[in-house]
Amino acid sequence: MGQTTPPPVQVETVITGHTSADFDCLAAIIAAARLYPGAALVFPGSQEKNLRDFYIQSAMYLFNFVSGKDIDPAFVKRLVVVDTRQRGRVPHVQHLLDIPGLEIHLYDHHPDSPDDLPATVSTVRNWGSTAAILVHEMMGKDISLTPEEATIISLGIYEDTGSFVYPSTTPHDLRAAAWLVEHGVELNVVGDLLSRDLTAEQVRVLNALLKLAETHDIKGIKVVITQATMDHYVGDFAVLAQKMMEMESIRVLFALGRMDDRITVVARSRTAEVDVGRICESLGGGGHPYAASASVKDRTLPQVRDEIFALLYSEVNPQHLVTNFMSKSPVTVRRDALLGDAAAVMSRYGLKAAPVVDEDGKLVGLLEHELADKAVTHGLHAVQVREYMAREITAVAPDSDLYRAMEIILGHRQRLVPVVEDGRVVGVITRTDLIHILVEEPARIPESLPGRKRERSVVSILNERIPKDMLDVLRRAGEIAEELGVEAYVVGGFVRDLLLARPNLDMDIVIEGDGIAFANRLVQEYGGRVKEHDKFRTAVAILPDGRRIDVATARLEYYEYPAALPTVQLSSIKMDLFRRDFTINALAVRLNPKSFGKLVDFFDAQRDLKDRNIRVLHSLSFVEDPTRIIRAIRFEQRFGFRIGGQTERLIKNAVQMQFFQRLTGSRIFNEFKLLCEEKNASRCIVRLEEFKLLGQLHPGLELNAKKIGLLEKIDEVLDWYRLLFLPEPEPDPWMIYLLGLCSEMNDAEVADLTDRLNFSKRDQREFLSLRESVSTAFNRIGGWISRSGPLSELCLAIETLPAEGLLYLMARSTREEVRKGISLYLTRLRDEGIAITGQDLRRLGLTPGPAYGEILRIVRAARIDGQAEAREEQLALARRLVKKVLRKKSADMPPASRKGG
Repeated sequence: MGQTTPPPVQVETVITGHTSADFDCLAAIIAAARLYPGAALVFPGSQEKNLRDFYIQSAMYLFNFVSGKDIDPAFVKRLVVVDTRQRGRVPHVQHLLDIPGLEIHLYDHHPDSPDDLPATVSTVRNWGSTAAILVHEMMGKDISLTPEEATIISLGIYEDTGSFVYPSTTPHDLRAAAWLVEHGVELNVVGDLLSRDLTAEQVRVLNALLKLAETHDIKGIKVVITQATMDHYVGDFAVLAQKMMEMESIRVLFALGRMDDRITVVARSRTAEVDVGRICESLGGGGHPYAASASVKDRTLPQVRDEIFALLYSEVNPQHLVTNFMSKSPVTVRRDALLGDAAAVMSRYGLKAAPVVDEDGKLVGLLEHELADKAVTHGLHAVQVREYMAREITAVAPDSDLYRAMEIILGHRQRLVPVVEDGRVVGVITRTDLIHILVEEPARIPESLPGRKRERSVVSILNERIPKDMLDVLRRAGEIAEELGVEAYVVGGFVRDLLLARPNLDMDIVIEGDGIAFANRLVQEYGGRVKEHDKFRTAVAILPDGRRIDVATARLEYYEYPAALPTVQLSSIKMDLFRRDFTINALAVRLNPKSFGKLVDFFDAQRDLKDRNIRVLHSLSFVEDPTRIIRAIRFEQRFGFRIGGQTERLIKNAVQMQFFQRLTGSRIFNEFKLLCEEKNASRCIVRLEEFKLLGQLHPGLELNAKKIGLLEKIDEVLDWYRLLFLPEPEPDPWMIYLLGLCSEMNDAEVADLTDRLNFSKRDQREFLSLRESVSTAFNRIGGWISRSGPLSELCLAIETLPAEGLLYLMARSTREEVRKGISLYLTRLRDEGIAITGQDLRRLGLTPGPAYGEILRIVRAARIDGQAEAREEQLALARRLVKKVLRKKSADMPPASRKGG
């Protein structure tokens, strides 16, 4: 009986990886299967015996693996490729790549190459393993795994990071592994599969590799090249290369093995100067900078060796030591020197920065010339350098590799690197030194430097976290910018909150070009209107649905004197972001179609978000705009972050120098209002006190334990009130908190405070009136408590108060019956009327007059106390009250009038 041909596999999504798969490739395929349910998995084949055996025995029975040739292309809409992006490394699915309209989703940790596939979705990160990238995707979607799945995926991470000892390992790999362990990884299985005991034949080959190893000095880098010839294929050749690295403590190794009709090249590197991935790519293979391989046909071993030597000499960065390039006997400034003197010294020697030393000559910081000049402009020439020097700096030793100094200057954006020996500064490496070195030496800047990393794509985050209609507006905004020949970015808090997974639908768009022209073009597209602000080159696009989009021209702001309003100049996106207050707000996302979704992070804001740190962008930030102190506190409490050490020192210095006092009252008042909108406003106010800002506004504002307790109660009451979702306008929180802060001040002091804060006449009148009304109501409540009066008496005592006054009384009262009474009034009784009106009183024979209000008030009190709930009961009570009024009127009339009557 003939063999039956299986029916074609009909699926929309296919997942695969590169040929000669390793455990990371297999792990990534299986991880991707959880992100794309129902997909067919195509195993590309492997030369590693352990992996082939594991696949045959386990994986093919646990997962939906099929042969690539069995897939019906007519049904395929999406191809997912993991652990590679190169077309040449996925020949087993070549027949799918020509499908019209095919979506290609890529997940990879290897560098770019000219052979990379075009991608619909591309998630590429310079991590130790592709499996870790996919694990983080699953973590973000809260996907659970079985212990079997977790174990297989762990194999990829452990193998590609050398169990976390390879230099390519990142914290992300460790976090991914920890998450997998939480899902039940069988670590003994991982250990057994990766231990790979050597066979007798493998031991023989390893001995040959050790015997034939040669060490070559290539541009100061020690490179070991070795080779072995085998009569037939020997499995796990890469394992032998790794064993050799460990046994001989080799930094860079190229192991060549002739097997059958080809030469296998396995390359490993433990130094940033040698990118073995790039070299193996030139040989027709691939990998990443620290581990790579290639399979070469039609060449002899000597030919392959010669080609590797040529590639090494053209690709390797020479190893330079700092001591050979540093400027010796550098100019330094003392930390107790005055800023004016330090600026003069740096001007005399043409320095852009100088190391700061203590009285013993030990390095303590760094001072930039630009900052010192600006400080002098702001009248700070007599302030000591220690107050504004950068303290968190990195230094190197004379025998350090120049690469480390390069990393600090380009990656950490530190203008100058001090060279320190025994704590003392013996030299410096500057940006200018570095430029000269790179020009004179044909050495490339290593791609692994933080400053050279590819911009991270956040398209997937945009897709997940913002509404589709908003995403469509962002995409169209990018297309309009492209049509106008400008660059567009969405910036600031929108991007920050996007990364923090916090809702924020307020879009701020910055244009490298004419922002006002862009806003008008956007409104032409969607309808609506534009409000232009020519002075600041900004506009607000108001769409027909009421959505507001703030549009700005990329600009640089400078301040003519401390606490001044900014002066604006046109600039680039980098300078526009640099003018912002804190690093976490200096983020942007590109909108133009070719780069849509690329995150722009010049100032390492992502690290500050991860570390939960509030950090200013430059040392004079609080001098130029002291209101940033309040914003720092707001962000700190809103996100549960912490103001960084250097930033906190700069705040204290600005307060001590009394720059806060130079602000207009209206600017302080506006920031105070925003602070009171925060969920934890009491904590913000306590932080203001910790920085001694409240006393600078007015001594009566300073906090004590009683006031802090009151502010915390206000937090609780406002949270409760917001959860009621009542239809009337929300109260102004600032009024309630300010009532609390002024609770121990007299009327004259409060009037002084409102003058200092530049209250408008209306605001001042309303606040002082509210304070007086609250005091009166508080006294009436005291009487109600002492008399044990009815609930109606409490309600009538507070009914003239606005919501702000009622909530303040709730927070201030320590009596549960008062809090409950006000709560009942706010939620039910305030809007509960009575069933009778003045017309009913007229029909009962009462002439309109002051008695109407008094009778209706008594009826309402009876209604509140449950004594006259129905209209008949209220009418009967009114009738009795009318008769009483009429009798009194009759008794008060003169006898003659009564007789005439």
